[in-house]
This record gives sequence, structure tokens and C-alpha cells, in this order.
Amino acid sequence: MQALEQGSASVEGVKAVSAIGNSDSRAVERRTISKATKRLVPFVLLCYFVAYLDRTNIGIAALQMNKDIGITASQFGFGAGLFFLMYFSMEVPSNILMTRFGVRRWVARIMLTWGVVAAGMAFVKGASGFYTMRALLGVAEAGFFPAMVFYLTTWFPAAYRARAISYLQVAGPMSFLLGAPISSALLGFDGYFGMRGWQWMFILEAAPAILLSGLVLFLLSDNPKSAKWLSSDERDWLTMTLAGEEKQRTDVREYSVLQAMVEPRVLLMALVHFNIVLSVYGVGFFLPQIVKGFGLSNVQTGLVSSIPYIAGCVGIIWLGRRSDATKERRLHTALPLLIAAVALIVAASTQTLEVKMIAFSFVAFGAYGCVSAFWTLPSTFLSGAAVAGAIAIISCIGALGGFAGPWVMGLVKDATGSFSGGLYFLAIMDVLAVAIVLALSSLKEHESHLA
Repeated sequence: MQALEQGSASVEGVKAVSAIGNSDSRAVERRTISKATKRLVPFVLLCYFVAYLDRTNIGIAALQMNKDIGITASQFGFGAGLFFLMYFSMEVPSNILMTRFGVRRWVARIMLTWGVVAAGMAFVKGASGFYTMRALLGVAEAGFFPAMVFYLTTWFPAAYRARAISYLQVAGPMSFLLGAPISSALLGFDGYFGMRGWQWMFILEAAPAILLSGLVLFLLSDNPKSAKWLSSDERDWLTMTLAGEEKQRTDVREYSVLQAMVEPRVLLMALVHFNIVLSVYGVGFFLPQIVKGFGLSNVQTGLVSSIPYIAGCVGIIWLGRRSDATKERRLHTALPLLIAAVALIVAASTQTLEVKMIAFSFVAFGAYGCVSAFWTLPSTFLSGAAVAGAIAIISCIGALGGFAGPWVMGLVKDATGSFSGGLYFLAIMDVLAVAIVLALSSLKEHESHLA
């Protein structure tokens, strides 16, 4: 029934567009995309920025916290990554519940619970307390990213999707770029009301998530049909365009959610995402400690640690727009990853702060820059709920990279006294990801087995 309704909608869409005329249609298209971008993207970006900040600020907190609560580098790495292990375990259940309650309500719930848990990080004691709160934070935030990606795919047609996702993804490097100096400055609250600076940092940076959770219900629309801020012709154009694209995909093959989650290309993409996340968080959580090792103050460490993420922001926006302009996705994923791999080797090989930071800037450019094109790939061969299922499983498995990366980095640091071995490991994994992306184009569907 759903497929028939979508087919009917797409036929009506073709008639509507034909009646308007090509020039009028283009004007409606430009106006609609502009409105959707201005209305949705800044708020979604802000929400995801806060999410990233609350999961990554432990990198700065570690400058005081590790000594205060008595944990080693490997214990810190394990606890930092434990967030992603629990995120992994709860990702699919969270997305199933999202389809039941709706993106808007479910995202509001996620933001409220993670804000409360993030504030609770201020009161951890010892390794066990640290592990427990990081695990709870992972449970609370599970499902947020795939919900946001899926939400954008229901608002932006394929021609605009990579740049829309790039705006969302820029929250990652921005959380380090802006968050590191802010978090390091908050360490200066040390001693107020008998609390340490890292405790104030957790509490103050958790508050925005709680406040934004209420705004989600009022500022986001569930779908284009319910968007009162679009005119009738804009709603019609967007609804019919998305329905037409949906029909094109289902005419090739209509996947169930379960089929999408075990489709070979989806599983290979999940492995690629694992390696991307491995590098992002393997470097991100320990970069402040690497920089601090050169004898800088906490404030200087925060400022210097933020530098590579300028390149990360540039990579996401520029490569996302370029990928849309050229309609090319595979090389826009593989080549930035190769750049990141080479830069990791350089960073591991040098003992000069300036060269190391230039190398880490290229790591950020590549590791973040590849994601805009990467996240458009599922919607090139899947449709409807299957896209949500694929995004969930890719994000779910990829989240394990956030567990493995920091843990390996911490283990290597405790074993060797240096972060170099861990950086070499990350480089090898990025090269593996490049090989998988390049191999994806040769993987063909076997429709005869899927009747």
C-alpha cells in the first residue's frame, strides 16, 4: 500500500511540476531549499555541536581529572571509549523507538537525558565511577546522530543532501575548535564553591542540552507536509520531489529494514565508518594530552589543540559542496581518508610541535572531510525506512571505533610511554578504509537471489 501511495504521489508530482513550467519550478526549488536550510540546519547543527561537546570535553577535563580521580592513560582511554560501546548496543533499539514516537519527540528525549547524565560526570570518583557515567552517557545519547541524518534525508533531495549533511557533520570539528578553548577556560573556575575546574566544566557544558531539548519540540517540523513555514507550492514541490526519488529507488529494488542492515555494501560501509571514527576519537581524546606534553599551560593547550579542527571544518564544507557539484561520492570519501592516513604517519614520526600540529590539521581535514560524501551513499540504493535502518547499523558499528581508538591509544601510551605507536595503528586502519571504499564500486547486487 505504501509503495502504491508513493507511486501515485510521484505521478502527481510530475504533473504538478509540468504545469508550473520549468523556470517557475526552478524558482520554487531555490526558494524551498533556501527556506529549509535556514530553518532547519542552524538549529540541528547547534544541537549536534552540544552533543559532540558533551561527549568529547573529557579530553580537556583529563588535564585535571585523571590525577584527581586516580586513573591511568589506558583507563582514561577505555572509559572514554566506553561511551561508544554502549552507544553501539543501544543504537538500533533507539532507532526503532524513533520510528514509533517520531524524530522530533525522540530527539527531545535524547537531549534531555544526555544533558542530565553529562552534568553527573562532575561527580565521578575513581575508575569505576568514570566507567559507569561514560557508559550511561552512551546509552542516553544513542540514536541521536542517525536520527539527525535520517531527518535531513527526509527534507533535502539528493542533489542537496551532501551539503546538508556536511553542515551537520561540521559540528564534530567545531566541538573541538570552539569547545577546547572554552573547556580549558572553564578549568579556571577551579576552587569556586569547593569544586574543581573540570567539575564546573561538565556542569556548565551540560546545561545547553537540557535547554535545547524543549526547543526541539517547537522549532522542528516532523516532515515537509506539516511545515507551516513553507508555502503550499513549496510543500508540494518538496513532497513530490522526494516521493519521485523514492520511487526511482524502489523501482530498482525495495529493501526491508532487515535486508538493508545485512546488505553487503551496508556492512562494508559500516567497517569504513568504524575506521573513520577510530581516527577521529583516537586523536581527539588524546590530542590535549599530546599538546600538554610540550610544556604548555592548560589555556595554551586548549587553544593549540583546537587548531587542527579549523582544517576539519574546511574539509567538511568544501568537500561536501564539491561532492554535490560533481555528483561524485566514492573518491570524495577515499581520497580524504588517504590524506588522513599519510598525515597520521607524519604526526607519529615527528617530535616538533609545529610539524605535529600541521600534520594533525591534515588528519582532521581528511577524517572529517570524507564524511559528507560518505553519508550520502546509503540513500543512493536504499529508500524509506531501509535508509534509517542502514544509517543505524553503519553508525552503530562505526561507534565501536570510538571505543577502540581511544583504548588502543591509551594502551600503547602506557606500554611504550609514547603516542606514536597508536598513531601508526590509526594510519593503517585508514588505509584499509580507503581500500574498502574503492572496492565498493565493484560490488554488484544479485537481484536473482532476492525474489
